Amino acid sequence: MTRKKVILDCDPGHDDAFAIMLAARHLELLGITTVGGNSPLANVTRNALTVLEAIGCADDVPVYAGHAQPLVAPLVTAPMFHGKSGLDGPVRSEPTHKVQDRHAVDYIVDTVMGTEGVTLIATGPLTNIAAALNREPRIAERAEEICIMGGSVTFGNWTPAAEFNIYVDPEAAARVFRSGLHVKMTGLNLTRQCGFTEATVERFRSIGTEAATFAAELTEFFMSSGRRLDDPTVACMHDACAVAWEIDPTLIKAMPMHIDVELSGSLTRGMTVCDYRHLCGPDPVFDVARSPQTGFKGQEPNAEAALELDYDGYIDLVCSTLASYE
Repeated sequence: MTRKKVILDCDPGHDDAFAIMLAARHLELLGITTVGGNSPLANVTRNALTVLEAIGCADDVPVYAGHAQPLVAPLVTAPMFHGKSGLDGPVRSEPTHKVQDRHAVDYIVDTVMGTEGVTLIATGPLTNIAAALNREPRIAERAEEICIMGGSVTFGNWTPAAEFNIYVDPEAAARVFRSGLHVKMTGLNLTRQCGFTEATVERFRSIGTEAATFAAELTEFFMSSGRRLDDPTVACMHDACAVAWEIDPTLIKAMPMHIDVELSGSLTRGMTVCDYRHLCGPDPVFDVARSPQTGFKGQEPNAEAALELDYDGYIDLVCSTLASYE
């Protein structure tokens, strides 16, 4: 089977580490681009190299550093969840591989414009993707789609309304959703279903590979800091869900929605506003559904929003991936 060609734009981050491990094994990972988010750019770039070395893929996957700051606002980071390094927990030496001497945005533009069938996966703030679209708008036509971890159909985590990745650079997120790219949104409402538990850690350790031990150490640290507030027995590796969706679409049920980003609300900046009014009628098709109260029908969908995760299938995918890294 031909593997899907992808560029992974990320800000590692414990959950980004799992995204990298899945993508490197199951997809044709053309390159990794990094963006300031969970930690400053120097940290997340080093962390991407660290993960690749831990799974033995650093010779095969180039890493390109991108934007250190959002388009408009100052950078917000999350050391309270990911530690000072952005990838605290596992003790590893400094990576020996080096970042490429080329800006991530240049790499994204040139690769998408010069390669057929590239899918973008973004698991951090969307600054690099928006900058690439601003430089070359035809990316929206050339790329197959973009699958993001970010936003939510329901509520936020960084604020009551906004998820972290979108909150960090909402202007960039709005640019992406309005670009014409087919967007698949793996938001908090979905990723909160993917929690790892102590039993998951034990399962990782029983696998016995270096990658699985690395994954167990990542999870143990993240469980001490990034637990779900309503259930302290789980830690959600959010970003891996976006990659899993590209590997096996049957793992996720989604619905078309019109999604945009709130930029000016004093309480809601960074909120992904998801319009699913077109799903309220007897037949969930945009041009026939209409609200009986207002007469308004929903806006035409520009995205798919992930709603339901096959948890067992997802965990099996993660574990079989870790076992495959000898």
